[in-house]
Amino acid sequence: MEKRYHHGDLRKALVEVGLRLLAERAVEGVSLREMARDVGVSATSVYRHFPDKAALMRALALEGLDRLAIAQQDAASGKSGTASFAATGRAYVRFALANPALFRLIFTSSAQLQATGEIEALRMLRANAAAGLPSGADAGQAETNALRSWSLVHGLAMLMLDGQLPADDQLIETLISG
Repeated sequence: MEKRYHHGDLRKALVEVGLRLLAERAVEGVSLREMARDVGVSATSVYRHFPDKAALMRALALEGLDRLAIAQQDAASGKSGTASFAATGRAYVRFALANPALFRLIFTSSAQLQATGEIEALRMLRANAAAGLPSGADAGQAETNALRSWSLVHGLAMLMLDGQLPADDQLIETLISG
């Protein structure tokens, strides 16, 4: 017997199950059938909320971005200037290491997500980059600083995820100082 959900609850349940599965395996190992089974509905019920697997993966990526933004906000809490900016960078790398499949999903979906303007982490990156510049700096300098910083933390995260560098917290602290 199929479980009944109130409007929006099935969508939320599917996203939660998807996040749990991404914590256990790579994106390619996540199936709609398994997700449906885990929440107690038929596979066809999923399509009432997501037109296809890609839409569900985008929803997971958006939730991942929200969680990344929260991790960065928490890390920056009580700090200001370069200390705050560095804390958000370290949080970015640590989030990637704690959530490798979700992190990879976020950044394979990011072009589509950017087009919808829904990347809070990117907005926060630009704002922090601008805030860390001396007064009188122009928008171009802020954008350059944002891209330089993102390149550093994203590159470090990927190098650690791919085993090219050790996933070492002291290395994160050393490379992303504030």
